[in-house]
Amino acid sequence: MRSPFRPAIAPDPAILDDHRGLIRTIERRGILRGGLSLGALTMLTGCDVGESSSIGRALRAVSAFNDRVQEAIFDPNKLAPEYPDAMILRPPRFNAYYEIEDVKPVDGDAWRLELAGLVADKRPWTRRQIADLPEREMTIRHICVEGWDYIGQWSGVPLRTFLERVGADLTAKYVAFKTADDYPSSIDMATALHPQTLLATKYARETLPDPFGYPLRLRTATKLGFKNPKWITAIEVTNTYSGGYWEDRGFNWHSGI
Repeated sequence: MRSPFRPAIAPDPAILDDHRGLIRTIERRGILRGGLSLGALTMLTGCDVGESSSIGRALRAVSAFNDRVQEAIFDPNKLAPEYPDAMILRPPRFNAYYEIEDVKPVDGDAWRLELAGLVADKRPWTRRQIADLPEREMTIRHICVEGWDYIGQWSGVPLRTFLERVGADLTAKYVAFKTADDYPSSIDMATALHPQTLLATKYARETLPDPFGYPLRLRTATKLGFKNPKWITAIEVTNTYSGGYWEDRGFNWHSGI
């Protein structure tokens, strides 16, 4: 399988400058480089960075520190820049730990979104029920840890709206996602409630194509690309840290930009 992760390249500072300011840009460049070093070292060198090695323990401590700093400086009310329609990339760029030919389409009619954890109403949702919820659209920059980016237009229900509708505990720490491609991930509640965090069902105002997460994917403007799982099948609201596919392999969990 192809790994999308090569040596960590910080996003263009000009992109981050209009999002957080020059000083914070410099801080985040250092945070992201440090936080990703454990995963990069594991995949690119084959070094022993497990819990039992001194290198592994040291790097995990650095990554945990980076997560705490990023959480502390995250502004839940600060909006990422949005862009004109003329800049939208059609189709969006595909990126995963496997090739596009290996994508297994999801049957939208049979698909159900399961709910678990600190949620009052755990009844599963259908694609049509989600389509009936209030929709928001946003045209934002997707920033990949590899160093590339593109402008994409996404539509869907704000995750906050959905969590409120099902009676989720909004004081919980985490929102975790399971996916049809076995690419679990999780985000902090502050990011889940951010106005630019969507359960996306459309790209460029058209139904989300199969390779890009149909029928439901996460799309947040405040995280790096790998924190946006596709083909979501279950959401859990919890106070228990659940990590994620790449996060469990050493990549920085918070990965905010």
